[in-house]
Amino acid sequence: MATIINCLRVVPKVTNTNTEPLVSLFSNRVSRLAIVASASSFSSSTMSYENELAAANKAASLAARLCQKVQKELLQSDVQSKSDKSPVTVADYGSQALVSFVLENELPSESFSLVAEEDSGDLRKESGQETLQRITKLVNDTLLSDGSFSVSSLTTEDVLRAIDRGKSEGGSHGRHWVLDPIDGTKGFLRGDQYAIALALLDEGKVALGVLACPNLPLVSISGDSQHSSHDEVGCLFFAKVGAGTYMQSLDGSLPKKVHVSTTENPEEASLFESFEAAHSLHDLSSSIAKKLGVKAPPVRIDSQAKYGALSRGDGAVYLRFPHKGYREKIWDHAAGCIVVTEAGGVVTDAAGNPLDFSQGRYLDLDTGIIVTNQKLMPSLLKAVRESLDEKNSSL
Repeated sequence: MATIINCLRVVPKVTNTNTEPLVSLFSNRVSRLAIVASASSFSSSTMSYENELAAANKAASLAARLCQKVQKELLQSDVQSKSDKSPVTVADYGSQALVSFVLENELPSESFSLVAEEDSGDLRKESGQETLQRITKLVNDTLLSDGSFSVSSLTTEDVLRAIDRGKSEGGSHGRHWVLDPIDGTKGFLRGDQYAIALALLDEGKVALGVLACPNLPLVSISGDSQHSSHDEVGCLFFAKVGAGTYMQSLDGSLPKKVHVSTTENPEEASLFESFEAAHSLHDLSSSIAKKLGVKAPPVRIDSQAKYGALSRGDGAVYLRFPHKGYREKIWDHAAGCIVVTEAGGVVTDAAGNPLDFSQGRYLDLDTGIIVTNQKLMPSLLKAVRESLDEKNSSL
């Protein structure tokens, strides 16, 4: 089987924490590695991922349709509680069931493995029966509205089974779909940004990714998170390895190829970070931005919609530094990673290492995640290391 390029194929593995050699290594090798990556051929028809990408686009788009309906009708009773205390909605379960069903039906000849956030445990309890009925109706209504599925109505047991197909552990062998059915649940509950994030791993590497962002404007959000109520919203970003990144409206406009910002001047760079302070260390991001010379205030939005916006050049930098003890999950970054890298960007951890999606359901990182274009990455790595050193020395 042909070797699949990692979604971070332009970034060498770096373990040296000495900033200057790290930056020098990145600068000297990035252009050569990019040329090698772009020259790699996926001549085998089994490696083109055309069918898989079409199925992923369809699944994410239908899940977005379901989520949009729920968000409009959102009531406080829709919110459940999980062991980690994060809010879970009817749409979360419905999205996962729908994506699972669509992928299996669109790709019937393939063995199916899904690594996803939810399981049906709470829904199987007596207290979850009303919620399960609502989910089942939503899934069936969405499939019916699409009109391309001949299957009769799904039962509640069908929906439970579809949700529980997401129990795969992933890993470095075989193919595994990776799904966050609603990334940015708090944004969803507020009526703000969220994303349906779907990716395919092949032998531990990200082969394709889709981000459905129902509330993201089709126009740039650069430097301003406030938009007119007349702005058209609803974006679908999709990428497959070696083929670039494209965006279209969720309503089905013709896709257009997108590219990350080409700015080389940090002072002109717009910086994205998580909306919720609980999700990322905003003070550390502020220190890094100051060292870079970024003048504009950060744009704070929820979910992997940030990756989509970055892939089309809305901003130039995304910083994520979770609080100590938090472990990133692969579904929080797999789709966004390839959407940005195929658009010409770079995604690494704080030490400049590529993200490794082959180790199961979690990402083991050095401190955090940084995203930017190739020209800004050396200076960004330097600012990150200096800010982290200062933070550690003050403890």
